[in-house]
Amino acid sequence: MSNNKFYPDVKSSVSFPEIEEEVLKYWQENNIFTKSVESRKAKIGNQNNEFIFYDGPPFANGLPHYGHLLTGFIKDVFARYQTTKGKKVERRFGWDCHGLPAEMGAEKELGFSGRIAISEYGIDKFNNHCRSSVMKYSSDWEKYVNRQARWVDFNNSYKTMDKNYMESVLWAFKELFNKGLIYESMRVMPYSWACETPLSNFETRLDNSYRQRTDKAVTVSFVLTDKPQNAPARFTEYRILAWTTTPWTLPSNLALAVNNDLNYAFVPNGDICYIIASFAVNHYTKELNIEKDKIDFQTVKGKELAGLKYKPIFDYFKNHPNSFRILTGDFVIEGDGTGVVHMAPGFGEDDQVLCQQEGIELVCPVDNAGKFTAEISDFAGMQVFEANDLIIIKLKSQGNWLKTEQYLHNYPHCWRTDTPLIYKAVPSWY
Repeated sequence: MSNNKFYPDVKSSVSFPEIEEEVLKYWQENNIFTKSVESRKAKIGNQNNEFIFYDGPPFANGLPHYGHLLTGFIKDVFARYQTTKGKKVERRFGWDCHGLPAEMGAEKELGFSGRIAISEYGIDKFNNHCRSSVMKYSSDWEKYVNRQARWVDFNNSYKTMDKNYMESVLWAFKELFNKGLIYESMRVMPYSWACETPLSNFETRLDNSYRQRTDKAVTVSFVLTDKPQNAPARFTEYRILAWTTTPWTLPSNLALAVNNDLNYAFVPNGDICYIIASFAVNHYTKELNIEKDKIDFQTVKGKELAGLKYKPIFDYFKNHPNSFRILTGDFVIEGDGTGVVHMAPGFGEDDQVLCQQEGIELVCPVDNAGKFTAEISDFAGMQVFEANDLIIIKLKSQGNWLKTEQYLHNYPHCWRTDTPLIYKAVPSWY
């Protein structure tokens, strides 16, 4: 009987990582991936026999995480499957070199932040630093991806900062524009004033994006210049009450909104008649000197208030066309507040849509850093959240303030800087 060994001895204690390393080494030394691609023909007869694969590019200024590795396995399965079908499958890796991760990484290394600081430093110098820093971890990425046993070409990788890549994107954009498939518009979006950039709705839905935050909610009285229909006639002044958790938007107020079908009460207080949704009256018994056993007031439907005009609470946009009147909107509902919504179309999605329908153009007197522009002369240069208290003080001095309360609510934050977002109209392409 022959003692020839046909198979190597197998160790009783198996190290799977060692086996994986041996296989990877064999693939590398024998160019197995390259041979797998080149052994297939790009065309068979007149038929194309290629499966084109460009890797969705990650950023290289950070190490890969679980999500990168998981999706990498899935990508590899598709490419290998097409290879088993006899197709020529070239896989080009890619690098995303643009956007906030690259910019914020460079800002951290250079020790400053924001558009103004970048301009002072020099945009060309800043871009050059981004180019060098964005590829910092590329060799680590290659090591991780190869260790996955994934086949993909790093030597022929593409980068979004390559001129031919950028030119191709601009060409595609121009073609879409020429065909009338894209347009530019101002829209209210979640905005990170710390990063000086809008965020997508997807980014505001990330884990831990919303968290509890306490803001000052303020109730403001707006003096009507028209007497409401069916209102008691004995009063010298009629005021309507609006409630907001963003006092910093009040300098940009251009309209008020009520609900057509809600009941609104006429509440007497001396010579003044206050108008407030019936459901909210109990919340203001102290401020309006209401006796708790006498809260049954004359009411009208919201639709009867539509079209009434009022005095601007600030003079910044007092001559703005079609403004400072009461509109109606289905988004006004029972719950918190007064049943009256203050409208600042530059800082609210519903506000923008309704005001646009009513011919009221938006104003947006807040710059990229979340600071008031010169249009808001009393608070110019102030970060909007820091201006809240001063705005409330000014409302008190004018006689428009009624109540301030601490309001605890879930509020979206920037997932990169952990700062509270604002909603702001910004130009973008759609």
